[in-house]
Amino acid sequence: MSVSRREFIHSSGSVVVYFSLGGCGASDPSGEDAVASSDNRITIHTDGSVELFMGKVELGQGIGTALAQIAADELGVAFDRIRLTGVDTDFSPDESYTFSSISIQQSGPKVREAAASARAYLEQLSDRDAADNSAVVGQSVPRIDIPGKTFGDVSFIQDVRLDGMVHARVVHPPAERAVIQEMDSKSVEEMPGVLKVVRDSNFVGIIAEREGQARTAAAALAALIRWELPGDLPSSDEVYDWLKRAESRKEEVSASGTVNFSPSDTVHRATYRRPYQAHASISPSAAIAFFEDSKLTVWSHAQGMYPLRGAIAHTLGLSPQDVRCVHKEASGCYGHNGADDAACEAAVLAMRLPGRPVRLQWERADEFLWEPLGPAMQIETQAVLDSEGRISNWQHDLWSCPHTGRPRDVDSAGYFLYAKHKENPLPDPAPYSIPQPSGGSDRNSVPLYDIKNVRVNKHFVTDIPILGSSLRGLGAYGNVFAIESFMDELAAQIGADPFEFRKRHLDDVRALEVMQRLEKETQWQARPQPGTGVGWGVAFARFKNLSSYLGLVMQLQVNAETNAIQLIKATAVCDAGLVVNPDGLKAQIEGGIIQSASWTLKEQVRLSNRARESYDWNTYPILRFDEIPDVDVILIDRPEQKSLGVGETAQGPTAAAIANAIYHATGKRLRQLPFTPDRLV
Repeated sequence: MSVSRREFIHSSGSVVVYFSLGGCGASDPSGEDAVASSDNRITIHTDGSVELFMGKVELGQGIGTALAQIAADELGVAFDRIRLTGVDTDFSPDESYTFSSISIQQSGPKVREAAASARAYLEQLSDRDAADNSAVVGQSVPRIDIPGKTFGDVSFIQDVRLDGMVHARVVHPPAERAVIQEMDSKSVEEMPGVLKVVRDSNFVGIIAEREGQARTAAAALAALIRWELPGDLPSSDEVYDWLKRAESRKEEVSASGTVNFSPSDTVHRATYRRPYQAHASISPSAAIAFFEDSKLTVWSHAQGMYPLRGAIAHTLGLSPQDVRCVHKEASGCYGHNGADDAACEAAVLAMRLPGRPVRLQWERADEFLWEPLGPAMQIETQAVLDSEGRISNWQHDLWSCPHTGRPRDVDSAGYFLYAKHKENPLPDPAPYSIPQPSGGSDRNSVPLYDIKNVRVNKHFVTDIPILGSSLRGLGAYGNVFAIESFMDELAAQIGADPFEFRKRHLDDVRALEVMQRLEKETQWQARPQPGTGVGWGVAFARFKNLSSYLGLVMQLQVNAETNAIQLIKATAVCDAGLVVNPDGLKAQIEGGIIQSASWTLKEQVRLSNRARESYDWNTYPILRFDEIPDVDVILIDRPEQKSLGVGETAQGPTAAAIANAIYHATGKRLRQLPFTPDRLV
């Protein structure tokens, strides 16, 4: 390009730098979905500001700030000159979903190369080097998104208000596969403010002028509908037996050496169980949709705008070019919660009322009763120790339903609730088993430890009576809980120290350094004696065996009279390669520890044979502020290494560390989550 600086400023006012990587359409490293495009775009304006168009969405994990740091460093500009523009299918790079703790790994290099191209071009224009700012990568710069959230700006989808906007509610069925037997909506249609009652087979929605009117009308209509419930769900007490007898297919996940349990071996066995668990997002899902002149715009907090566009277009019979999806944050969309379904439902209702934006808000009960759940798991482990106290044979069998069910394209749009409930429903997508090395239910099921003979089997349950999909970490939470609990059990069998037993089975230098640093930082050798009611537990994992390393020690106390478990302190050591923003990375680990502690001590979706029984904070309790432990996160920065994701690395180790600490405190081994006082009894 031959153009002078003067010509550039007078003719264009800004420079737009496009950067593309090869391999468009290749599979994402997580294996969960395909990446449609790898484009990145930076705009440099004549006022000196830099606009960075994001391909990944901000979920509160701080990736926008980290990507801005990378762009600022590579461009050689001050950090405060970077402006972020969220994902919009009209102009953003298509980077599919924001998931699997790969945002910095995947987007970071693209932003860096796009910024380098922009800098080289500007240096050509000026015939001199661009000004260098002090490097901000590696510094804990304040998060870009926090001030607006702190001071009440319109930060979340629930806060957005558009001119002429109306309000909507959906009257969801009381249970999976429930069907309407009788409905009379005439009296509701005449209620104040009601603009339209929409029914499409078992989908029922209400649009009203005001929020309160929509809510009142929806409650009135719900009381007038008679549903038929099939009554064929496994109850909470039957889930694990049901998993073992349900239709499934056996898949070999990993096999090394020759696993052989002979009659003369002392085989150690244990069974671990994880229940159905909810995302329990603090704010229920919401969306806004606007339909006019055959064009549909949807504002949503789902994790992938381009996949959402494709699925909505197919479901509603529109061309993808006539659908625009714009990301707007909400609080706590870690995994596949109700965001996608709320977006689709808002779109359905907006098409019934063209020319006015339709805001759809789910209620708390909607979120609990209709979000896809993290599926239950049963894990059976067995191992043999040799004469030197090393594991010679290891087998891991797990039973679980699919851990993904995202509506993302023509073939998977049937995952939408509306697609299931409408007249002529879309076909149920075939159950999808995510392959290794990422895995779904089998994520982190292969031990990272150096064991000669290992066999891991996945029993992929294809009978799916309860909606399930991605919950933060997928199967890693259950598998690491099982593996790291079993490692403690095996160490106890031979009287070995839990740290020493793990280290003798580790040949990964970085893993060993994490464990050595953790042992030193926690003064592990000075821990209390077993059985005193005060417990220390350790656990370790490398997320997906290819992302960040994390070792964790949990300290807790068990009340001898009430069996209440009080967490005292969690100490984590993490190796995530190059650290872009230390404070942001620590916050992700802290959040993961606290969320996992809540899962581990509190969370379980209760089921009857007819419906979910957990629908509010009383029937689905979560960890409260006074129950949160002190958390100390120590980072091993490796600037010479690539950055590794941390968003889901703490969940599994936290569960196992709590289990191991309870054993140290009480001598009782808990293998079924959650660890309630009743279960400890």
